[in-house]
Amino acid sequence: MKKVTVVGAGSVGATCADVLAQKNFLDEVVLIDIKEGLAEGKALDIWESSAIHHFDTRVVGYTNDYSKTKGSDVVVITSGLPRRPGMSRDDLISTNAKIVRSVTDQIMEASPDTIIIVVSNPLDVMTYAAHMASGKPASKVFGQAGVLDTARYRAFLATELNVSPNDIQALLMGGHGDTMVPLPRYTTVSGIPVTNLIEKDKLDAIVERTKKGGGEIVNLLGTSAWYAPGASAAQMAESVILNQKHIFPCCVRLDGQWDLKDVYVGAPVKLGRNGVEEIIEIDLNEEEMKLLHASAAHVHEVMEVYDNLNL
Repeated sequence: MKKVTVVGAGSVGATCADVLAQKNFLDEVVLIDIKEGLAEGKALDIWESSAIHHFDTRVVGYTNDYSKTKGSDVVVITSGLPRRPGMSRDDLISTNAKIVRSVTDQIMEASPDTIIIVVSNPLDVMTYAAHMASGKPASKVFGQAGVLDTARYRAFLATELNVSPNDIQALLMGGHGDTMVPLPRYTTVSGIPVTNLIEKDKLDAIVERTKKGGGEIVNLLGTSAWYAPGASAAQMAESVILNQKHIFPCCVRLDGQWDLKDVYVGAPVKLGRNGVEEIIEIDLNEEEMKLLHASAAHVHEVMEVYDNLNL
């Protein structure tokens, strides 16, 4: 039986559950939320679309009952609060870290062999928090960041070039946020280097837009994105459960790669049945390495804030 649990039935979690159900490779998707009736209602709504979308995946929701998550192959954690006016970064880290740690503890009791995909923000430090709480190998706990960021990057490039986004392969690294490191040198359109197809100033503008992609959505909607983040997490879960071994940029703990150690940043990895089966240490030039280390230093500062909370 193939089973995925999505913790958090907000917009991102519900979208992730919906995408997973429609892909029709799972026996069951479980939605869990702390708010009474929310997971049950959204799960029922998704299940009622099964005859329309032609899927058989059972979708069920529960309020804070982690016993129903037993035997999950993958757990996607989307729980957490958005940053509110007057809330400092430290406040956000403290609040969401407590949530993520509590969720992880309960997940581990029900499904000790599961693989955990973290979506909660601030992403890099929440991946760190979940990994420490789980006690699992780093290959089994990783974050969704680069899959979303490259999806945005590819969408922007597809618009500019008037091509299919499916023909674009792209890579970025570093922290999830303004310090991310897009890599135009590793971006191609059906094998053609993107630098051959677009002027440098336009490419630079797209790179900057990608860095601030989340903020652009917030400014337009007044809240965070959910369609692309939810679908990105679902794509990662699919690669794990079906052992597809896709190469995705994910938030992982580095252990000496690119001269970085014990820091959680985006890097290209192979995702299969065992989680992160390989971190692919691509060659970076001097400028790219400088940007990656600057991004990692920023993430490390946030990790220190978490450590000093002594949760």
